[in-house]
Amino acid sequence: MPCEAFFLPSAAGQRFALLYTPEPATKQRGAVVYVHPFGEELNKSRRMAALQARAMASAGYSVLQIDLLGCGDSTGDFGDATWEAWLADVRLACAWLQERTPAPLWLWGLRSGCLLVNEAAQRMPTPVKLLLWQPVLSGKQFLQQFLRLKVAAEMLASDGKGVMERLRSQLRQGEAIEVAGYLLSPALAHGLEQAELLLPHRSGRVEWIEISGRPDASLSPAATARLTQWQAAGQEARGTAVSGPAFWQTTEISECPALLEASLRALSETIPA
Repeated sequence: MPCEAFFLPSAAGQRFALLYTPEPATKQRGAVVYVHPFGEELNKSRRMAALQARAMASAGYSVLQIDLLGCGDSTGDFGDATWEAWLADVRLACAWLQERTPAPLWLWGLRSGCLLVNEAAQRMPTPVKLLLWQPVLSGKQFLQQFLRLKVAAEMLASDGKGVMERLRSQLRQGEAIEVAGYLLSPALAHGLEQAELLLPHRSGRVEWIEISGRPDASLSPAATARLTQWQAAGQEARGTAVSGPAFWQTTEISECPALLEASLRALSETIPA
């Protein structure tokens, strides 16, 4: 299937993008915007994102992948990024794709990218569908885990007492901090900390897929609780678990074929009433 690499112009530089489109003879079934995860998880997951985009295009979906401000091959440094700027990038990608592909729109996020697509969907004028891969439920908890990388590094060089509080104090005072090679701005840290995977009032249906290292894969209790809450509120949502490696954090680049197959089914199937 055709794949085009180009730069999307934005108000703050250019965003690198990849567009996968169906073959001309294939019926257009939908449009998908992919939002990548945070930090090093982006690099680890590129292969799986590419494999899924190709599979979607073969099935009739136009897929746009965008590198957010300061990430990948887009302009700017990671230290320039803010949560609002990333949300603006998601809106830019959606508007660009919808202008060219008037098919039903899906927002597809991985990990922290799910927080972005969830919030972006809330702000869009019309409902969109969500495909969530191993979603992060709490930005605050995710930020805490990210900062622990810095805490662990400093504990190797010192006693590590009060490191976490010092890092948070620096962010509150408007100072950027370096964590695992990434310069984290106070604005990005604040936006991430406030993000929560809430009931997506402005979305169509939600397909939530988790990956488990166990052969008898099942949804996590947290996912089950959140989906049950959403369904009780009238949200059309479904959860699926597949077996495979946590490819966004494995040492070597890895694949999860079961996830690719489950995602294609999720896009094409309707949720039973």
